[in-house]
Amino acid sequence: MTDAVDPHNAAAASAAEWTGDPLEAPIAIDGVPTIDELLATLRSYLPHSDHLMVRRAYAFAARCHATQTRKSGEAYFAHPVTVAFLLTRLRLDGASICAGLLHDVAEDTTVSIADIEKRFSPEIAAIVDGVTKLDKIKFASREHKQAENFRKMLVAMAKDIRVLMIKLADRLHNMQTLGSMKPDSQRRIATETLEIYAPLANRLGIGWMKAQLEDLCFRHLYADEYRRLVHDVGLRQTERQAYVVAVVEDLKRILASEGLQNATVYGRPKHLFGIWRKMTAQNVEYDGIYDAQGFRVLVDDLRECYAALGAVHTAWKPIPGRFKDYIALPKANRYQSLHTSVIGPRSERIEVQIRTHDMHRVAEEGVAAHWRYKERGESIAVRDEARFAWLKELLEWHAGVKDSDEFLDSMKVDLFTDEVYTFTPKGDVTALPRGATPIDFAYAIHTKVGERCVGAKVDGVMVPLKHPLRNGNIVDILTRADAHPSPDWLEYTVTARARTKIRSYIHAEQRKRALEVGTDLLEKAFRRVRHSVARAQGHERFAGLLRHFGVSSYDDLAILVGYGKLDAQNVAEWLLPDAKPPEPEPDKEVKRPRKGAPKKSGAAISVSGYDDVLVRFGKCCAPVPGDPVVGVVTRGRGITVHTRGCAQALAADPLRRLDCEWNGLTGAATNVVVRVFTDNQPGLLAAMSARFTEAGIDIQSANCRVFEGRRAINDFEVRVTGLAQLSAVIAALANLRGVTRVERVRG
Repeated sequence: MTDAVDPHNAAAASAAEWTGDPLEAPIAIDGVPTIDELLATLRSYLPHSDHLMVRRAYAFAARCHATQTRKSGEAYFAHPVTVAFLLTRLRLDGASICAGLLHDVAEDTTVSIADIEKRFSPEIAAIVDGVTKLDKIKFASREHKQAENFRKMLVAMAKDIRVLMIKLADRLHNMQTLGSMKPDSQRRIATETLEIYAPLANRLGIGWMKAQLEDLCFRHLYADEYRRLVHDVGLRQTERQAYVVAVVEDLKRILASEGLQNATVYGRPKHLFGIWRKMTAQNVEYDGIYDAQGFRVLVDDLRECYAALGAVHTAWKPIPGRFKDYIALPKANRYQSLHTSVIGPRSERIEVQIRTHDMHRVAEEGVAAHWRYKERGESIAVRDEARFAWLKELLEWHAGVKDSDEFLDSMKVDLFTDEVYTFTPKGDVTALPRGATPIDFAYAIHTKVGERCVGAKVDGVMVPLKHPLRNGNIVDILTRADAHPSPDWLEYTVTARARTKIRSYIHAEQRKRALEVGTDLLEKAFRRVRHSVARAQGHERFAGLLRHFGVSSYDDLAILVGYGKLDAQNVAEWLLPDAKPPEPEPDKEVKRPRKGAPKKSGAAISVSGYDDVLVRFGKCCAPVPGDPVVGVVTRGRGITVHTRGCAQALAADPLRRLDCEWNGLTGAATNVVVRVFTDNQPGLLAAMSARFTEAGIDIQSANCRVFEGRRAINDFEVRVTGLAQLSAVIAALANLRGVTRVERVRG
C-alpha cells in the first residue's frame, strides 16, 4: 500500500491542506530528521501501527518546542526526535514513539498531562507522565532528589516498562550531547548514569545501550585515561583487524569440520570502558590485555551450541576457570550464552561466545525481544510475566522504605551487582547479589523462612549466618518456630528484600514496646492528677486531644509518648487543664516531679524530661555521669542508656532514640572498668590502689595478668560518681612510673 492510499499515512498532506488542529499540521525543522524518515523505520518492524497518531505527535511536539534551543545551539526538537529513533531501535510500539516525541512537552512547555490525554490518548499520557521529571519539587539535597526521581521511575516502570525504555533513550542522547554542559554538570550526570542508568540497561538485557552509556561516562569521568586508551587502541587497530580476520577464518574451518557449516562467526571489539575496567582490576597496561577482542558464534539450536563449544576446546586449549554456561543458568535479564576463554592463534587469549540466533536476539534487543503486539500494534504484552517479576517484587519490597538515600543504596545493591547462583537442597536455583549470606537466601525463599532462621548448612557444613555465599553453593536453612529476626542481621545482609523485611519486623516490635512504655508514662502522668488512662479515653475532650496532637488513635498517641516525641504530662494537662495534684500529707513535703527538676533521691537519668522512668545502662559503653548520653527503647528491656558515640546507639532506629540527661545527683554512682598497662615491677599494684583511694574511688574488683614476664595488664572495676572523677584518676595513674597506658574499657 502506498502513502497515497494508506488511510493511516498523511505524508502527502501539507500545512495548507491540513484540515485538523493547526497545532498538529505537518512541520519541518532544519537539521532534524523528518517524520517520513521516522515512519519508515517504524514500518520496518510494525507496518500496521497508527502512523497518523505518530505524525500528529511529531507535528505537535515540533510546534511546542519550536522556539527552544539546547545549550549546544541546536533546535531542541532534535532531542525528542532522536529519542524516538532510539525507541525504534528497541522496536517499541506506536504509543511509545508518540510518548518519546512528547516526553518533554509537559515539562518544558505550558502543555499539561491532561492536555496530552485529551489530544492523544490516556495510554500516551500515562507514559509521558511516568517519564516526566520532578523538577518542580524541592528536595533537601541533590542526592535526595536523585533518589526520589528514581523511586518515581521505579513505580512507573512497574506499571509500564516502556517508561524505563524512554528514560534510557532520553539519557543516552543527553550523554551523547553532554559536551555542551559545564564540567561539574558533566561529572554529576555521568556519575548518575554510570551508577543507575547503565546498570538498568544491563538489567534489561540491552547490551549495546549499556556499552554506549558506559563509554560516554568513561569519556567524561576519566578524560585522561579515555584519551590514552583511544590512542593505544588506535595504534594497534590495523594489527588487531588482521588478527580478527585470521581467527574468524580459523573458527569457521574448525566448526565446519564438526558439521556446523551454517554457523555465523564474527569478531567484536570490547567496549573501551570494559577494557579499562579490566586493566584497572588486573593492574596492567593495554598491551597486557590479551582478550580485548571477543568472537561470537551463532548457531541454529541448543545442541549445536555445545557441539561448537566442544570443537573450540578441541582445537584450542581452554583457560581453567574461564568457562561460564549462561544457557543452563541464564542471567537475571534472561541472557543466555556459552562463554569460554582459550589460548588461540599466536598463543593469545581470546574469548568466544556461543549462542543460538534466538538467544542472540534476546542479548541484543533485551526486553524488547519479548514484545508482542496486538493486530493494530498499539499495546504491548509480555509473553512471560515472570520476566518482569523482579520489577514488581522490587517495588513491593521498597514500599515501606521512607528514607530516600537508603532506598537508592538498596537499589544499587539489588539491581546492579554481579550475581551468584545458589541452590536449594531440592536443586532449585536462587540468584542473589554477590556478597549475599544465608539470611538473604532464606528471605529469598520465603519471608517466614527468613524470620524463623536459626542456622544454615552450606554444602552440608554448618556455617555462620554471616557466611558469604558462592556460585554453586547448596544452602539448607535451619528454622525454629519460636525464632525471630535479630537487628544484628542488618550488618550482614545485602538484598533489599531481606533488609526491608528485617526492618519491618524490628519496627513492629519497637512500636509494640513503645506502646507499652508510652502507656506506662501516660498512666503515671494521669495518676498525678487523680485520673487514669482508661477514664481518659472515655473523656469528652479525648477526640479533640487526638486531633490536637495529630494522631488518629490512642495507640498512636501512646507510641509517640513511648518514643519520646510527646510529653506525657503535656497530654494529661491538655485533657484535664483544671485537675489538681493530690494534697501532701501533714508535716510532709511532697513535690510533684516536673520536667527538668531532679529529685533528691532516685534515678540519676531523666528521660525526655522525666525523672521517674526505669532505665538500665548499656554494658557496651558503660556511661558515667557527665558523659553525653542517649536512651534507646530496647525490646523487652525498657530504656537502655548509651553514650552518644556508642556504636549500638548510632545503629539504632532514630525513632527508638530518646533524649536523656544526667540529673546531677550527688552520690549517684556507676561502675566502670579502668585498664592499666604497666611494666611488671614490685610495688606498682599498691601504688595504683593508692591512687584510687586518694581519688575517693572504691575498687569493686581487680584482675591482673602478667605477659612474657615483663608486661602486665590490670583491669580495675571501680565505682565513680562522674566523668570528672574518672578523668582525674586516669591522669593520676598515667603519671606513675612503670605505667605505659591507661584507658577506660567500654563493653
